[in-house]
Amino acid sequence: MESFERARLEAYFAKIAAQFAPTEQAASFLVTHLLPERAGFVRAVASLSRLRAVLPKPKSISPSAQREVEQSFPVDALTRELFAETDTALDYVESRAAGEPVALLDVGGYFAPTLTDLHGRFSGRIAGVIEDTENGHRRYEHLDKLPCPVISVARSPLKDPEDFLVGQSVVFSTEAVIRGRGDILHGRPALVIGFGKLGSSIARLLHAKGVQVTVFDIDPVRRTQALSQGFAVARDREGALTGAGLVLCATGAVSLHGEDFPHLRNGAYVATVTTVTTVTSSEDELDLAGLPNVYTRTMVGDHVTRYQTTGHYFYLANSGNAVNFLHGASVGPFIFLVQAEILAGIRMLTRGDLDPGMHEVSAADRAAVAATWLSYFNR
Repeated sequence: MESFERARLEAYFAKIAAQFAPTEQAASFLVTHLLPERAGFVRAVASLSRLRAVLPKPKSISPSAQREVEQSFPVDALTRELFAETDTALDYVESRAAGEPVALLDVGGYFAPTLTDLHGRFSGRIAGVIEDTENGHRRYEHLDKLPCPVISVARSPLKDPEDFLVGQSVVFSTEAVIRGRGDILHGRPALVIGFGKLGSSIARLLHAKGVQVTVFDIDPVRRTQALSQGFAVARDREGALTGAGLVLCATGAVSLHGEDFPHLRNGAYVATVTTVTTVTSSEDELDLAGLPNVYTRTMVGDHVTRYQTTGHYFYLANSGNAVNFLHGASVGPFIFLVQAEILAGIRMLTRGDLDPGMHEVSAADRAAVAATWLSYFNR
């Protein structure tokens, strides 16, 4: 990032922080992708709360960004196991913020498994959670009873530009991987598993490139949406896999189980995708551990692994991790819209007037974020 770009970003976050400064500050724990531009956002969070720890997502850590953030704030290792068991989670939160009101800023539902017990046993007060992703939104939504407010920005209209631009980066990176082996997209029917905001964007962009696209989604409403947009919709996963030369997994959950892989047609490419705020790992979308152990694995190109057994083979991009992160997955300054909405959510939590349950940032606050963003990035 150029020095003038960094200065503009710092000024933008300072303006947002001034607009949404809470009357009183809570302590905070920040789960985030520690990408090169993220230090400015971390500092903005610290200006609105007492930032007790930054927990970088393991698949998306820029060493330079981590060094910069570590100069001012504690940076702790993040794993699913850290918050999977109540005693472990409680010990960790107590070690950083005992007796304080705490806001949990999440990306992917990390705090969900033990949130109820944390809320009941923590020596301070869990003020609430701010969740950034659809996957995490669902994890909190599926809890029997939320013990505190959860503010979700996952379905915000301010995320729409990100979804479109991430779709472009997915198609770019997928085509680059395939071309790197001397193959091309054209003439290779594609299957998009998951027709949410990201999956639908990918499907439309592939179609615009002349690729024949089929969609599979377990949600009947999304299947009707795909049909209305002119896509073929598969009735079952097995049949869809048989005809696909490219499979893009965009569900945020397990798209392919071990028994699904043998149904892939010979020479098919498999890739997972992610938004900038949700790095997908191989374990999130692909049950590779369940793949029959008769398959051998061979690196056959940059970021391409061939899985082969007698009479069958397929290719996996980027070891099953998000293909678009091979080329940075940048969406430019549009990501700062969502980050500003998270900052607005901090003020909502610290007011202390929200009931337990799912909440969204108000339309008025979103409009204020958008207006400020335009004044800095639409010059």
